[in-house]
Amino acid sequence: MGLDKDTASARISRYESESMTVSLEALFELAQALDVPPAYLLATTPAMADAILALGIQSEAQQAKLSQALEELTALPPGKRKQAIERLLAHPE
Repeated sequence: MGLDKDTASARISRYESESMTVSLEALFELAQALDVPPAYLLATTPAMADAILALGIQSEAQQAKLSQALEELTALPPGKRKQAIERLLAHPE
């Protein structure tokens, strides 16, 4: 992001200790530098981050279809949801 090593290291340390927050502009710059969607940097779990990356490489139309499929999948009762996920994972295509 255009900072020298010492300045960047000190800034990252302050972010990690939560004594400094990242601006929205800096978040978008960092995401661009890392070539990831900004939402990836805000993910609260590794699985969520993986899902964001997987969606991020899809076309907008495919993102919409996958989002709808996920909504429908999460609306299923837990037993049926588990079966559907197991079927999907057993036959990836």
